[in-house]
Amino acid sequence: MKKLLKDPIIRFLFLGISLFVLWFAVYEWWLHPLEWVDKAVIKNTINVSTTLLQWMGYEVESMGERLIGIRGTPGLFIGDSCNGINLFALYSIFIISFPGKLLSKFIFIPAGIIIIHLLNIFRILFLAIIETYSYAWTEFNHTYTFTLFIYGVIFLLWLFWINRYSAMRKTEKNKHE
Repeated sequence: MKKLLKDPIIRFLFLGISLFVLWFAVYEWWLHPLEWVDKAVIKNTINVSTTLLQWMGYEVESMGERLIGIRGTPGLFIGDSCNGINLFALYSIFIISFPGKLLSKFIFIPAGIIIIHLLNIFRILFLAIIETYSYAWTEFNHTYTFTLFIYGVIFLLWLFWINRYSAMRKTEKNKHE
């Protein structure tokens, strides 16, 4: 087993899957039932999105703790699965599971979480604008466009970290010298 875990790919998969299971258990059985983390992220997302939409000249209606919309539209419901917390965890697990210096991980994980959160805010902002024109396009963009875009950015952030800061990058570089 020890020999198997020395393989960087096996180690990455083992550690990543283990951390994901741990995250799932902590979130589902402790954080999610408490609700305060989800509500805080959703509240921030709605507040920032509202401010940006108002700066853009839209008349925004905040319709409770989880609803935001431009006047005259049904509005967007931001559920717990859409607040980005699971994406923060997924991104963090990718970085933690890959070999590299702890300092670079401690810097890059919060920076990536901020980027992902900002992307989620812009996703809400654009979905609210799209909804003023077509609800069907809102659903399509929510389900496909923004999902692919945000997962793509997470993947690119991870690749950037691997190519710039990971121990694997330094090992490959040393092999070629």
